[in-house]
Amino acid sequence: MSLDNDIKFLARVPLFSAMDHEALRLMAFAAEKRNLQAGVVLFRRGDLGDGGFMIISGVVALEAPDRGNGGARSAGPGTLIGEHALLAEVRRPQTATVREPSSVLMISRALFTRVLHEYPNNARGVRRFWAQHLYDRLSSLKNGVRP
Repeated sequence: MSLDNDIKFLARVPLFSAMDHEALRLMAFAAEKRNLQAGVVLFRRGDLGDGGFMIISGVVALEAPDRGNGGARSAGPGTLIGEHALLAEVRRPQTATVREPSSVLMISRALFTRVLHEYPNNARGVRRFWAQHLYDRLSSLKNGVRP
């Protein structure tokens, strides 16, 4: 995928959608592209997260062992997984395993922080996204719905 295509792909992710073209360009250029075979584990539940993974192609299964098979879900192209680790050092709540040959962009916390420092106007959009995300999550918990 070309740099311009990576930028367009990133712009469709809700967290990144409010970011300007130059910020996305830096992120797309500096992110680590990984082509992975089926069976590769991106991260395991309990690992310390150091960034997020944008799925470009393929399928990644997200499984939390304590939830059994009912807690598993699949993530495909256009999905950002592990996004909480873009902002803070957190433990991974799930194990992410590649189910078919896949391509991902690994966006490290250091890169994401750099983009926000170099393009501070983008931080407002990111803050709005996280505020809404937290509100939605707390509302669903209050209403007895597990996200």
